Amino acid sequence: MYVKKNFGLKSILIFSGGHIIWIATWAILIALVYQFTPLKDWLVIPWLPLSVIGTAVAFYVGFKNNSAYDRLWEARKIWGAIVNGSRTWGATTKAFVSNQFSEEHHDEKELDILRKKLIYRHVGWLYALRSQLLIPTQWEHINQGKHVRKTAKKKRMENFGVGLHSDDITEKHLRKFLPATEYEQLINYKNTATQIIDHQSQDLKALREKDYVDDFRHMKMQKLLADFCTFQGQCERIKKFPLPRQYGSMSLVFVGIFIFLLPLGMVSEFAKLGEFGVWLSIPFTILVGWVYIMMELVGDYSENPFEGLGNDIPMLSLCRTIEIDLREMLGETELPDAITPINDILL
Repeated sequence: MYVKKNFGLKSILIFSGGHIIWIATWAILIALVYQFTPLKDWLVIPWLPLSVIGTAVAFYVGFKNNSAYDRLWEARKIWGAIVNGSRTWGATTKAFVSNQFSEEHHDEKELDILRKKLIYRHVGWLYALRSQLLIPTQWEHINQGKHVRKTAKKKRMENFGVGLHSDDITEKHLRKFLPATEYEQLINYKNTATQIIDHQSQDLKALREKDYVDDFRHMKMQKLLADFCTFQGQCERIKKFPLPRQYGSMSLVFVGIFIFLLPLGMVSEFAKLGEFGVWLSIPFTILVGWVYIMMELVGDYSENPFEGLGNDIPMLSLCRTIEIDLREMLGETELPDAITPINDILL
């Protein structure tokens, strides 16, 4: 997540990549051909049909960008619900696991161990879920053609994505927050996060059998686990079902067609201004083409909110925030620092 109020010029140019170069090359080529060859009569496109195409493309790209933003914002709302539910889980665990309903009085230290186990395992679930959501899908940029893959990995991911933090975060936290007897078993499941919730449920069952909690409190805590399953499923839906490719990919085709035709309409219109009008068409063609390609890129890099890039949901920051809150509930004082932005990116 980009945290500054506005993008700087450098950031905009980095995000644009090499697109300005090929747009400029095409605009200059058309201007040269128009000015110095007899083909200029063949290079004239009436402005009216070109403007109609441009308007249609703008509407189409706008629809794609709205859909991409909806996916991004829904993902953020889901993680907001995870934050709220996690805090409730911590407070509920502390309050509900007690001697109140047990005929046998249990030592308070034993109760603290049980509470800590449930809360720590939940923190492990958070980091496991984050790790699973970062596994690339085949439609994400990291799995595309050579140029797109290289740009996504070397320029965007390493400098403005998950590459800003060490790649052993998940393993380190799972070892810390999962019981040692469970780690090797849980880490080898295909869906570790789901199995962590199942272990939580089994522990609640055992607590109920031993009267650490009564029926009502047991059901309330199981309801929280059901909510976490729902939140996880909602995240997986966004991760594993892309923005329909007929919308996601065709907008790039339409933008490409429009930019290809753009200088053919621009050069003839600017030629009417006089001797230097043809050359004035170049910067205006570049500007208009750049605006369209940027609209396409904004939507393209917003449609997958769990991709590990700079526009993603800041899951690591949210996990750390929850971790700090829950460990403070346990009375711990040696807490990790909150995640801070690097290169103006909060992950």
